[in-house]
Amino acid sequence: MQQYDIIIVGGGMVGSALACKLAVTSLKIAIIERQSPTPFDNQQPMDLRVSAISASSQQLLKDINVWDEIEAMRSCPYRYLETWEGEGSHLLFDSHEMQRDSLGHIVENRVIQLALWNRISDFTNVTVLSGQSIEQMTSIESGYQLQLGEQTLECKLLIGADGANSMVRTVANIGVTAWDYQQHAMLISITTEYSQQDITWQKFYPSGPRALLPLKGNNASLVWYDSPQRIKALSNMPLSQLKQEVINNFPDRLGEFDINNIGSFPLTRRHAQQYIKTNLCLVGDAAHTINPLAGQGVNLGLKDIGCLADVICHANDKQEAWWDKEILIRYEKKRRNDNLLMQSAMDVFYLTFSNDLSPLQFARNSALKIAQQFTWGKKQVMKYAMGL
Repeated sequence: MQQYDIIIVGGGMVGSALACKLAVTSLKIAIIERQSPTPFDNQQPMDLRVSAISASSQQLLKDINVWDEIEAMRSCPYRYLETWEGEGSHLLFDSHEMQRDSLGHIVENRVIQLALWNRISDFTNVTVLSGQSIEQMTSIESGYQLQLGEQTLECKLLIGADGANSMVRTVANIGVTAWDYQQHAMLISITTEYSQQDITWQKFYPSGPRALLPLKGNNASLVWYDSPQRIKALSNMPLSQLKQEVINNFPDRLGEFDINNIGSFPLTRRHAQQYIKTNLCLVGDAAHTINPLAGQGVNLGLKDIGCLADVICHANDKQEAWWDKEILIRYEKKRRNDNLLMQSAMDVFYLTFSNDLSPLQFARNSALKIAQQFTWGKKQVMKYAMGL
């Protein structure tokens, strides 16, 4: 029997960052993760899964002393963010208007996770249990008991950071409000003619947006949103044929490029009906998933863990029962409405742009034109997106 104060199920970006935030306490923490991140090599191709890291997320990663290592591996700052539908309806955000060097950074998920795991190794009170699967979770009087093969673990607080299909959420019998967007997203990793760009852009089409995320060096990631049937057909094409489809269907901004890798996933909105139960808490995608239109998914998760760590640390300092539901409710009250607001905003974008009705098309393009001239409003939108 191994006793811990906190067990975090899921050692991805969100779960690992939470462990780093809590490691400054004297609490004994365990992370359970099936797969360790692959060691970094500068010659490795870019990963498909990347995230747009906001200014507030960057600051959190600085606070736990991992941002310098992330930058030493691979990250790509971007100065501009542009979105449009029709010609003349371009909405452009400029970091100089925000008096900042960049609006954010595009970083491979694995790079962030690897930097966090390296940081965790500095703490003697955090144990990483990788390559193992949980066979059973049981609620007990003092918290939770987990069975991993021949190992039995117990904790006062069980935290689910195990993604959209959370086992922790299922075991706790926490329901979700969810629906499919009737769209899939295709990720296309490319090598570009031009070196690192300083802009991320997205053009709206009735079938879904098409976007470019800049990456370090002569690399970029394209995102193609479309119907499940269309994405499946694209995924089955030879890369030479897919390249021609990209040329025919993306804005004429790419220059010469080669496709390196592809992948796809469905778009689903989920929101847990509650984030906490007795001796249990959900964070990140286990608590909520969002349409990735604005790249806010991981940023919301990092906001979650920043808030939860503050609640636990504050209660621990005051010698309160930090694992108690009455303490943890402070986290849910602070985070639930913010997550719901961002989910709803993305839903409005999705519903507004996912059709080709002429009156609505005219209205939304007019709105983009007006927004481009409304400098104060643009700053407020960008401040919220950046977490400032």
